[in-house]
Amino acid sequence: MTAPPCRLLQSLFMAKRVSLFVTCVVDQLFPRVGMAMAEVLERVGYQVDFPEDQTCCGQPAFNTGYRQEARQVARHFLKVFRDSEYVVVPSGSCTSMIVHHFHELFHKEPEMREAVDALTPRVWEFSQFLLEAAKVDDVGARLDDVVTYHDSCHALREFGIKDGPRRLLSHVRGLELREMDTAEECCGFGGTFSVKFPGISGGMARTKIDSIVRTGARIVVSLDSSCLMQLQGALSRADLPVRTMHLAEVLASR
Repeated sequence: MTAPPCRLLQSLFMAKRVSLFVTCVVDQLFPRVGMAMAEVLERVGYQVDFPEDQTCCGQPAFNTGYRQEARQVARHFLKVFRDSEYVVVPSGSCTSMIVHHFHELFHKEPEMREAVDALTPRVWEFSQFLLEAAKVDDVGARLDDVVTYHDSCHALREFGIKDGPRRLLSHVRGLELREMDTAEECCGFGGTFSVKFPGISGGMARTKIDSIVRTGARIVVSLDSSCLMQLQGALSRADLPVRTMHLAEVLASR
């Protein structure tokens, strides 16, 4: 039975809508990741908007003990994305800050906790959104290359994200995934950890690089641009012909 014309017209104007929170690192250093994420989401049928008033989730201040400053930034985030149907984030780290730690920031402010409770169910890490909200694992991507995958700490340990990104990669035509033997080990970035403990951070990165080289992969893929920035720096200093790509960039490849 054919739907009435008015119903068909209505469906055209009810396309699902997502708001991008691109994170500080992506906004300032890797804007191509945000554009790739938008391209993929549009490809699978979503309207994408970018609230221009967005700033930071507050994680840098939160992690270094500046809780009042973190609350100020978090309040702004909640205001900017208050009316968003979905908020999609290309970072397990920033998603964790919003979903898991905003409650801690506002534990003495009932009204703000209500705002957090209202918004956080609509906040998604990019790969989880594709698989669990959009219900797609094949976005029509193609990348003829050999890659290895790095499990970023927050995505793996705070959300249990492990098989999902690999499932998405398995549907990329031409792509060969080779697992490294230290896939779940930290890259050594850890935000201010890499600044406070550069020697330890560098040593952790070198361990990861050795593991990457053993796979023979030419590309390292992950969910967090901060991890990829750490790894790309170590790869470049070692003069190795391996590059890094965010999962969104891989999935945007055609």
